[in-house]
Amino acid sequence: MATTKASLLPILLYERQTPSSKLSLFNSRNSPRVLKFLTLKCPCRTQFSLRNVLYTEGISISKANPRKDKVEIEPDGIAALNEKIRRDHGKREISRPAMDSEEADKYIQMVKEQQQRGLQKLKGDREGKDGVFSYKADPYTLRSGDYVVHKKVGIGRFVGIKFDVNKDCREPIEYVFIEYADGMAKLPVKKASRMLYRYSLPNETKKPRTLSKLNDSSAWERRRIKGKIAIQKMVVDLMELYLHRLKQKRPPYPKSPIMDEFVAQFPYEPTPDQKQAFIDVENDLTERETPMDRLICGDVGFGKTEVALRAIFCVVSAGKQAMVLAPTIVLAKQHFGVISDRFSQYQDIEVGLLSRFQTKAEKEEYLSMIKHGHLDIIVGTHALLGSRVVYSNLGLLVVDEEQRFGVKQKEKIASFKTSVDVLTLSATPIPRTLYLALTGFRDASLISTPPPERVPIKTNLSSYCEEKVLSAVKFELDRGGQVFFVLPRIKGLEEVKEFLEQSFPDIAIAIAHGKQYSKQLEETMEKFAQGEIKILICTNIVESGLDIQNANTIIIQDVHQFGLAQLYQLRGRVGRADKEAYAYLFYPDKSQLSDQALERLAALEECRDLGQGFQLAERDMGIRGFGNIFGEQQTGDVGNVGIDLFFEMLFESLSKVEEHRVISVPYKSVKLDIDIIPHLSSEYINYLENPIELINEAEKAAEKDIWGLMQFTEHLRRQYGKEPHSMEILLKKLYVRRMAADLGINKIYTSGKMVGMKTNMSKKVFNLMKDSMISDVDRNSLVFEENQIKAELLLELPREQLLNWIFQCLAELYASLPALVKY
Repeated sequence: MATTKASLLPILLYERQTPSSKLSLFNSRNSPRVLKFLTLKCPCRTQFSLRNVLYTEGISISKANPRKDKVEIEPDGIAALNEKIRRDHGKREISRPAMDSEEADKYIQMVKEQQQRGLQKLKGDREGKDGVFSYKADPYTLRSGDYVVHKKVGIGRFVGIKFDVNKDCREPIEYVFIEYADGMAKLPVKKASRMLYRYSLPNETKKPRTLSKLNDSSAWERRRIKGKIAIQKMVVDLMELYLHRLKQKRPPYPKSPIMDEFVAQFPYEPTPDQKQAFIDVENDLTERETPMDRLICGDVGFGKTEVALRAIFCVVSAGKQAMVLAPTIVLAKQHFGVISDRFSQYQDIEVGLLSRFQTKAEKEEYLSMIKHGHLDIIVGTHALLGSRVVYSNLGLLVVDEEQRFGVKQKEKIASFKTSVDVLTLSATPIPRTLYLALTGFRDASLISTPPPERVPIKTNLSSYCEEKVLSAVKFELDRGGQVFFVLPRIKGLEEVKEFLEQSFPDIAIAIAHGKQYSKQLEETMEKFAQGEIKILICTNIVESGLDIQNANTIIIQDVHQFGLAQLYQLRGRVGRADKEAYAYLFYPDKSQLSDQALERLAALEECRDLGQGFQLAERDMGIRGFGNIFGEQQTGDVGNVGIDLFFEMLFESLSKVEEHRVISVPYKSVKLDIDIIPHLSSEYINYLENPIELINEAEKAAEKDIWGLMQFTEHLRRQYGKEPHSMEILLKKLYVRRMAADLGINKIYTSGKMVGMKTNMSKKVFNLMKDSMISDVDRNSLVFEENQIKAELLLELPREQLLNWIFQCLAELYASLPALVKY
C-alpha cells in the first residue's frame, strides 16, 4: 500500500533508534549478481544499465559542514523525468484555470466549424467528390524525379506512368512507378491517387534525408508516428492556450453613440470585404466577453488601417488605452500622423509617439504619461514592449506587419493575448499566423476586394540590365513621378547612387537605410514624401507603410535575396494612386539561383493581381514551411512526412481531438499495492533539518501537481545533495502516484509476473500513449483489457526493481500527456 503521512513518523522514530548508521542493500535476495541477470532478462527500458538498478547506498557526510560535502552523481531516473517536465511545462503558464467539460466541448465544436469555413474559402480547389478536403497528389501532375510519400510505405522518387500487363488481366493497365531505396514499386494509377502525397520540405534542396525501403516499413512507421504525435501535441497546446483565453473575461464594450460620426470621416466607399471586416471587429468588441484575437489580411491600400482606427475608437471612447505597434519607425511615424489627424477633433483623446528619435527626457515624460493614463493612444516600435513601459488601462493592441518582428517580440505580443484585445494587420501574414487562421484557432477577416480606383501593378521580372533600369527611371520621371530603388544590403547603395547621378545629373537622389542617424533618416523620408527627392535608393526599410501617392515605379535589385512576403510588400509601395504603377524585379544569372529562389520568383509572377497577399502567403508556407509555431525552427516536424501529409494528419487530428481526452483522478484516490516501505537511515534523518516536516512537504507537493513535486525534489537535491536509496524509493512512490493520477490510473497492483493498472482512459488514448513510447520492450509488453493496462513481465521482480519498472513505464506514458486534451 502507499505510504501515508501518518505512517512516516514511526518509520523515522524507529530509524533513530537503529544502532547501525547505514542499511545494507546487498542481501542474498538482491545481490549484484542477481541484479545483473535482471538487467539482461527483465522487460525494462532498452537503455537500462546496472546503475539504474544499483542505487546510491547512502551518502557520507562531514559532521562539521555537511552541506559543503555534496556528492557529484550521474543523472538518474528522477532527474531525467524532472528535466522532461521542465521542458514540457517550463515555458508554459502552469496554473491555468480549470475548464468545464461542457464549455470546452462547445469551444471545440466552434473551432472545428470555423476551421471548415476557413478551408472552404482557401482550399476549395482541393475539395474531393465526397466533400472532404484532400491533400493527395494527382499522379498525372507529377514529374519524373519528384519526391512522393506513400502513406504505408514511405518516401520514394516518382519515375513515371507506363502501361503494363498484369498477370490476371490481358488488358494493359496504367501503373505509377516509384523508386525506393531497395527497389522499384508499381501501383495502379487509381490506387496511387488514393495513397500518394507530394513530399516537399521547407528548405533549399527539398530532398529527403533518405528514401524508404520497401522491405522494411518499420523506419517509416516510426517517422509517421512521430509526426502524428507532434501534430497531436501541437493541436492540444493550441487548444489549451485558447481554452485558457476563453476563460478570460472582460465586459463587452458599449456601442459608442458617436461612432457614426467617426465613421463618417472616412472619405471612401468601403468595399464589401471591408464592410465585413468592420462588422467582424465590432462584434468581437461589443458582443463577446472573450478578448479579441483577429487577423485582418488585405493588400496594401485595401483599408486595413481603417478597420484598426474604428477598433481604437471603440476601445478609447470606453476609457481604455490602445497601443499601435509597428516594425519600423517610418511606419510608426506614418501611423501616428494618420491617427493624430483622424482624432484631432476629439480634444479629450491624447495620441503619443514613442520612438528612438526622442531625447531621454522626452521618453521619460512619455513613459510617465502612459503609466498614469494621460496618453490614450500610444504609437511606436518594439520599444513599446519593453519592461519599462507600464500601461494604466490597456484595452487594445494593434500589431501591424507581425512578420517583421523578432522571436522575443512575438512572444511578448502573444503574452498580451490572454488579457487584452489584439488586432493583427498584414498583407502577407507569416506562415505561422496563416497556419493559426487556417486551423481555426484564430479569427481572420480577409479583405481581397480592391478599392475601385486601384489598378494592378505591372510586374517585370528579368535578369539585371542597366538599359532597362535607366529606361524605367526615365519613364517615371518624364511623367512627373518618383522612384524607389531597393537593394537587399546597405553595401552597394552608394554605387547605385553614383550610377544614377551620372545618368540624371539634375535630379535629386537620396539614400535611406536603418543605420543612418535618426534625424538624417527622418529628414530624407520627409523630403521624399513631399516630392523634393525624386529617386530614393534604400534597403527594405521602406517595406511597410510608406504611402507616397506620387511614387509609382519601384526597382528591386537582387530579388533572390528577399523573402516572398518582403517582395510582395515592397511591390505594394507603388500603385497607391489611380496611376498605373510598375515594379521591375531584377535577378543575376538564373544559373546562380537556388531552386527555392526560383520558386519564389515564379510564385510572385503568378500572383500579379490585386488582393492575392493571402494566397501568396499560402504559397510561401508551401515553400518555406510553417514550422513549429512555438519556435523559430522552420521545418518543425513537417520533415518527417512532408507538408501535404502533415496537413492531412493535422486536420484529421483536429476533427477527432475530443477522442484524445484524458480525465485525471484525485491524487489521494490512487492506490499503489506494492509492499515496500522505505526506511530512512538515522544518519540521513540527522542530516535533515526537519525530516518530518520535509516529508510532509513532499506529500503536499505531490498532491498539488507534478510541477510542484519536481520543484520540491530539485530543491531537496540542491540543499542536501543526492538522496540515499531509501529516500529515492520514497520519492519514486510519490512520482508514481502523481503520474498515475494525471493519467487517470486509480490503482496499480501486481500478481506474480503481471502488473495491472486500473484506469478510466479510453483505448484510443492508450494506443496514442503506447505509440509514443520510446522503448520497444516496454511498448510491446503493454496491453489494454477492460479498462486496465496490463504488462506480463518475463520474471517476477524484487519489489524495489518492480517499483523502478513501474516508475519508468509510467514516465514513458506520461511523456505523451502533452498530446492529450486534459479536462
